[in-house]
Amino acid sequence: QVQLVESGGGVVPPGGSLILSCTTPGFTFNTSPMTWLRHHPRRGIEWLSSINSEGDDVAYTDSVKGRFTITRDNANSVLFLQMNDLRPDDTAVYSCAKPNTRSTWPHSSEYTWAYWGQGTQVTVSS
Repeated sequence: QVQLVESGGGVVPPGGSLILSCTTPGFTFNTSPMTWLRHHPRRGIEWLSSINSEGDDVAYTDSVKGRFTITRDNANSVLFLQMNDLRPDDTAVYSCAKPNTRSTWPHSSEYTWAYWGQGTQVTVSS
């Protein structure tokens, strides 16, 4: 059974940083591209970033480019999202997702995400 479990969320002041993790029991992590998304309270589901299976190709939505970094540890089957210079508008529930096999790069459409986790809350507030 595929599971994706996010952790690392919390409350940070504007300008702060967080590192989110996504553990992935139940599937062969190192053969799958992976995606981070968020559930924004006003804008709904937003794709943030994707990484290919080898970890050498990444993509970001414009609003997080230069502030967020996606990486993966294939040896331990963990996906990461380093978030710097956080803003109040980054407040959301953050989830990781596994694209389905028909999805194409950069896997930014929610309709192509086969599995995603329950998410971890990130609140940016002073």
